Amino acid sequence: MVTEKDVQKALKTVKDPELNLDLVVLGLVYDIEIEGSRADVVMSLTSPMCPVAGQIVEDAKNAVLTVDGIDEADVQLTFDPPWTPERISPLIRSSLGL
Repeated sequence: MVTEKDVQKALKTVKDPELNLDLVVLGLVYDIEIEGSRADVVMSLTSPMCPVAGQIVEDAKNAVLTVDGIDEADVQLTFDPPWTPERISPLIRSSLGL
């Protein structure tokens, strides 16, 4: 059975091109729902004006589809609540000087 942790692991392969950190570490993944062989992900971006938003969403979807047991994936963007650096784990935030 596929778990949220399995999907998070796959999403860790997708990096924000500006910060070069993965979506999970950055706190950009807001929700993961798994039902059978389908995964629905709600995520954000560091900026609503991100010029590569479409590519990041597509990369996230493709990453989720690599999880054994997932045959269908949907990735939705949200900016509610807006992402802030506080969503990054304290240890990573400290190493970035934030």
